Amino acid sequence: MGRFAVINITDKAADRVREVVNARENARGIRLGIKKGGCAGMEYTIDLVTEPKPGDDHVEHAGAHVYVAPEAALFLLGTEMDFETTTLRTGFTFRNPNQSSACGCGESVELKPADLKALAEARTAANAA
Repeated sequence: MGRFAVINITDKAADRVREVVNARENARGIRLGIKKGGCAGMEYTIDLVTEPKPGDDHVEHAGAHVYVAPEAALFLLGTEMDFETTTLRTGFTFRNPNQSSACGCGESVELKPADLKALAEARTAANAA
């Protein structure tokens, strides 16, 4: 069994990550993190990665490399990273099961750590099926 991926990356998000990386010299991928800020308490951060940091979780999908900061991993567990273009905004979107609320502008979210016990039980049940 492969290692459990912290996040899932959609094909559209992978395409965008590859575009961003290909446009920058020495870029290896992007790094996803969280920081305190915004009206709901936390914001997602996205940085270009030239040198992965030890301890980062590495997720690869369709040739796109996303690194997850260790301090963010518990808050991002089970998140689907997508990329969308709408009339109002273009950017990465996150469907995060750990999100308890978001502010109206969608720029910040309130996150709680993932329930690892429930996750382990769900995974055991799925493997038994």
